[in-house]
Amino acid sequence: MNSTKDYKSKLVRRLRRRRCIRRKIYGTSKKPRLTVCRSHKNIYCQLIDDSLGKTLASSSTCSKALGGKVDGSSGNRSAATLVGTDIAEKAQQLGVAEVQFDRNGYKFHGRVKALAEAAREAGLKF
Repeated sequence: MNSTKDYKSKLVRRLRRRRCIRRKIYGTSKKPRLTVCRSHKNIYCQLIDDSLGKTLASSSTCSKALGGKVDGSSGNRSAATLVGTDIAEKAQQLGVAEVQFDRNGYKFHGRVKALAEAAREAGLKF
């Protein structure tokens, strides 16, 4: 029973962090919001224009374009690095140079950090 209680309290803390982050971040067409979502097996990210309510671009380890490039597990740091470089390339094709990074309540380490660093190295500014 304790493991269920621990999971729920962990989820509540993440959602509280998410709410605090989203109060401060708002994506526009010139500076969209780069949001990250992760599961045990995959990692996803989107460029979102909140003023229009549209997703400008997205990338994930589930996409066919990255399917052949991912070595081994699609839920590790190397896969997150590939997703980060892919979303940065898509952003540059749209003419976006700056984004607001929304880590979605996740702590900034591991796969989320790898995705962010890869996007920065590929040319995006946070």
